Order: sequence, then C-alpha cells, then structure tokens
Amino acid sequence: MHRTREAVASTGILVAAIRAKESARDDALFTDPFADKLAGEGGRRMLEAAIANSGEQSTWQIVVRTRFWDEALLRVGLTQVVILAAGMDARAYRLPWPDHTTVYEVDQPAVVAAKTELLAGHEPRCLRVPLGIDLAEDWPAALAAAGFDAATPTVWLIEGLLQYLDEAAVRALFASVDALSASGSVLLYDVVGKTLLEAPSMAPLLQSMAQQGSPWLFGTDEPGELAERLGWSAAVTDVAEPGNRWNRWFPSVTAAAGPDVPRGYFVEAQR
Repeated sequence: MHRTREAVASTGILVAAIRAKESARDDALFTDPFADKLAGEGGRRMLEAAIANSGEQSTWQIVVRTRFWDEALLRVGLTQVVILAAGMDARAYRLPWPDHTTVYEVDQPAVVAAKTELLAGHEPRCLRVPLGIDLAEDWPAALAAAGFDAATPTVWLIEGLLQYLDEAAVRALFASVDALSASGSVLLYDVVGKTLLEAPSMAPLLQSMAQQGSPWLFGTDEPGELAERLGWSAAVTDVAEPGNRWNRWFPSVTAAAGPDVPRGYFVEAQR
C-alpha cells in the first residue's frame, strides 16, 4: 500500500508536465505558469516515457479535464473550495478566484511540503490552506481543525483520483464529503468508464500504471450514481464532448458513439 501511495503521488509531477506542455502551445486550452517548475526533470522524463509508450493522445484527457474544471470552479463561484488529492495542482496560484476565497489543498504530507517549497516566493490568488494528511486517515477532522466550516456551501474537486481507489474506498470518500457538505455545495469529479478499463487499446497504458505501482482499480459507466445515491443531483458530461470541441480528442470518438467505446466522464453534482 505504501508503494502504491508513493506511485500515485508521483503521477502529480506527470500531470504538471502535461500541463506545462499544453501551456507552451500557441492554441493552449489554459496557461499554467507554475507547471514546469512543479514537474521538474522527473515529471518531464515521465511524460517523455508516457508519450513514447502510449502516444501523445494518452495525455489529452488530463489536458481536457484541466480546462473543464478550471471553468467549472469559477462558474460555481463559491468561496470555500476543497481540492482532494491536490498533488501539484497550482489553481490556488493561477485562477482569478472571487474575493475572500479559501482553497484547502489536501494531500499526503510529503506532496504538500514539496509543492509549498517549490512555490515559495509566489503569492496565491486566494487564502491557500495546505493540509498534509493521507485520505485513508481522518482527514475530515484535520480539515475542520484547519478552519473548514461545514455550515458554509463548499465546492469540492476530486480530479484524477478515483481510478486509483477500490470501490469501497470511493464510496467511503463520497460519504465523507457528503457529511461535510452544507446545502448548496457542489461536488466536481471525474471518473473513467468501466469499458475503458476493459478496452484492448488501453491495455499498454494500464499495464504500465500497474507496473509502477499505481494500478487503475475503479471505473463505472454510471458516474452520476456515486453522488445521486447520497441525494445529490448530478449532471454528467462525456469527456469526448469538450475534448472534440477543443480539438484535444480522438477524432473517431464522440459522445454519441456506441456503448462499447471507451469513455471517461466529468460529473457536476449539487446538494
């Protein structure tokens, strides 16, 4: 389990490298001026290996979800934000948050410490509250101790995490979020489809993830159910829809394609 947690944490520098590469494009979907520093040489090496192994298209889901969640977070407009498994996410530093916004970043202590050190000297554009704790521990109590107010509507972001958890852990995480959420809260999360986990075209990537200690364990083609079973309303977007609209997707895959096409989903749920 310890090796798995370290491997999953290391994907954060890979994501940062992907964001840095996208930011350098003339037609970039977003600009993350901190991503290259956060990725470091290790992240750049991981990205080079990933592209060599699976092609550049294997990075597009991360590019699309970054833009999608950037827009969603600002559209919601709530001033209490929690990013779970924040990794090397720099949104606290780069997004134009509403006045008086507090962003809680929850991740393993070593990850939080590394990011804080790398971004020393840069000012966040909100009140940033880094919280170093493993999500397998009592993070709700730590969040409350850090100043989180469960009576205030919150926007939660769970990005790029759920595939690394088993189903029991996914449902336990959602139950914890639900217990901390006031009416009017919004939960943003992405999830891979079960068909994606079973697709032959994904086998090389999934094998590579397993070999490095971060296997993909969870996927569902009923993504809204994770929140709806707790009483939230959920709007589901197939990743192919914005992906094609932004020219960062597989040309043959559309949101209207057949049921056997590998899929990923963005879910915006409201309590």
